[in-house]
Amino acid sequence: MAKILISPVKTLAVALLLLAACAASCKRDGAKSASLNPASAAAVKAQFDILQDSVDVKWRNMTESDDQKIGVTRLLLRELKTQPGINAAQLQALDRANTRLKTRRYTQQTMASSDLIDQYDSAQDSLLQAVYPVAAPNGQAPTENARNFVEGIQQLDAGVVAFRVQYDNAVHQYNDYLKLHQAELQSLGGKYATLKPLPFFTIGAQ
Repeated sequence: MAKILISPVKTLAVALLLLAACAASCKRDGAKSASLNPASAAAVKAQFDILQDSVDVKWRNMTESDDQKIGVTRLLLRELKTQPGINAAQLQALDRANTRLKTRRYTQQTMASSDLIDQYDSAQDSLLQAVYPVAAPNGQAPTENARNFVEGIQQLDAGVVAFRVQYDNAVHQYNDYLKLHQAELQSLGGKYATLKPLPFFTIGAQ
């Protein structure tokens, strides 16, 4: 039986071709695996960004509602200036207190101190308790606009708790995910390397 002779050069060439094919296959499989792996850093980042966006939206909804309450209070005080016998100095003092509220409001970071939340709530509650008797003495507003403004403020004020609950729920999901995937997020570098849990409105929340 005749022997088939294969030169060393040809053998080396075949081996290199096989290695190249294997490497390409492994690369494709690896890329496919990474794209499908839910624990990959890219997948973790995508999910975390969604949770962060949710927190930001809830915070924005809450603060915009509060800004609206401050704005309607300002309109109410302006409406009252046109009324005969009104105490102009009292209205000016109330308007200044209302304007200062935004500068006193906590942020997503400073609210870690529950005292700041309490101080803000107390300042706003005290202002509204002073505004209502002036705007609607004995429950009767002097004009239709004034009555509408008072009702609008009361409705916005009644929604505070609901907004805070929604924000707390979003922060719970954010913090839980951050705790579970901190290593993957830190590997991304940049802002993801220094992420910290966000504080809650709920006293004693973990």
